[in-house]
Amino acid sequence: MDCHHYRKLHSRRDFLNRLGMGMGALGLSSLINPLGGVSARPQVQGLGSNELGSIPGSFVPRAKRVIYLFQSGGPSTQDLFDFKPKLRELHGQELPDSVRAGQRLTGMSSGQGALPLAGSVFDFKQYGESRMSLSDRLPHIGSIADEACFINSMHTDAINHDPAVMFLQTGSQFPGRPSIGAWASYGLGSLNENFPAFVVLTSQGGGGAQPLYPRSWGAAFLPSQHQGVQFRAGADPVLYLSNPDGISTSSRRNQLDRLRELQEIQRAASQDPEIDARIAQYEMAYRMQASVPDLMDTESEPEYIYDLYGEDSRTPGTFAANCLLARRLAEKDVRFIQLYHRGWDAHGNAPGIVRRQTKSTDQASAALIKDLKQRGLLEDTLVVWGGEFGRTSYSQGKLTKDNYGRDHHPRAFTIWMAGGGVKPGLVYGKTDDFGYNITENPVHVHDFQATLMYLLGVDHEALTFKHQGRRFRLTDVHGHVVKDLIA
Repeated sequence: MDCHHYRKLHSRRDFLNRLGMGMGALGLSSLINPLGGVSARPQVQGLGSNELGSIPGSFVPRAKRVIYLFQSGGPSTQDLFDFKPKLRELHGQELPDSVRAGQRLTGMSSGQGALPLAGSVFDFKQYGESRMSLSDRLPHIGSIADEACFINSMHTDAINHDPAVMFLQTGSQFPGRPSIGAWASYGLGSLNENFPAFVVLTSQGGGGAQPLYPRSWGAAFLPSQHQGVQFRAGADPVLYLSNPDGISTSSRRNQLDRLRELQEIQRAASQDPEIDARIAQYEMAYRMQASVPDLMDTESEPEYIYDLYGEDSRTPGTFAANCLLARRLAEKDVRFIQLYHRGWDAHGNAPGIVRRQTKSTDQASAALIKDLKQRGLLEDTLVVWGGEFGRTSYSQGKLTKDNYGRDHHPRAFTIWMAGGGVKPGLVYGKTDDFGYNITENPVHVHDFQATLMYLLGVDHEALTFKHQGRRFRLTDVHGHVVKDLIA
């Protein structure tokens, strides 16, 4: 057998090996449960060639689905979530060497010489019964502060955008690993036969922004039906989904039936699992021809919903409109919904970028939480909000009283979560007076990934896929579930 699992024609040795282990498992099962016979866990759509053959892990799921509001570019924690009065007091003074302690800088900061501290120009206020301190640029998120869990002690291994995005989304800084949504689809399958298990929506926050690549939501070596399906604004939300002119629905059905017969012949001969993936994708596309247009048509939403999400929610392709679509997808039981919102990269004019981005995202992010809660969906929907890393406490480039830039900072940043089994009204982890280093309860990217999978009911160490001779998993060989975050 080759290492890619193609042409799975088993040898005599394979047969005896599998038979022996199977008989042993039957014997053990009869000893453990002599009255119940052989117990079997339910099979789920989507496991494909996962040799575990059943849902990995033994946790009770807190969440059925995930909505991940990914803020591409790295939001500035010091300007949004983690107020540091010391930075204001020492505004313009040099970052102490004892704080940096030789940590690496990007090429954009390493050559500028002085590293002057930059205190936030924004005021912070306390919100909710938990008296959570948040920037005054986040009044709407402040209104749901008692529903959210803020992790101020996130840290990552990557210092540049693309590796950091890949690391958070796939568990590796290098392309070629499955995304977190693809792992969820592969391990848990779909809850709705008319939509993919993993849907992606993108929006642009204005100005220049780091590029996004489809590999961030790809399936890599997992069966390809588990990759994210991007829904776009416009007449054709999913590319190549509509029938060409002159092709009727019945003609398309007949074509797919004949094509399936040919593919099954090829599957029997080659045992290539990708043929099953191809059949599944054709069938999903056929069902989506009816389901997607209905989903994307939001005109039936009442006026109070548009008022809740903000005026931008009427404009397809905006972050607010995508948040509204995310709620509709959650109602359809889509397993993993990923929103990518670009434009947070703040090397210069950080205050201006924060003002622009919070105007686009604050109201809609909070509205999604409120909307899910009023529909009874928040308790089993995990909402995640955050970027790939944080920003520096010192200014990149010219510093004035009211303006500064912030470089990339992997050592400490904030994400927040709500619903889906996390503790509400919690601030977890602390940083030093400069917001530069973590001083309490560090949470690594792999810990975050392990915790997310745990909330979905999956043991991150058990959900694996054998590829090129080894078993891969989302968290590689790292990661611990952060039990303190779980309600």
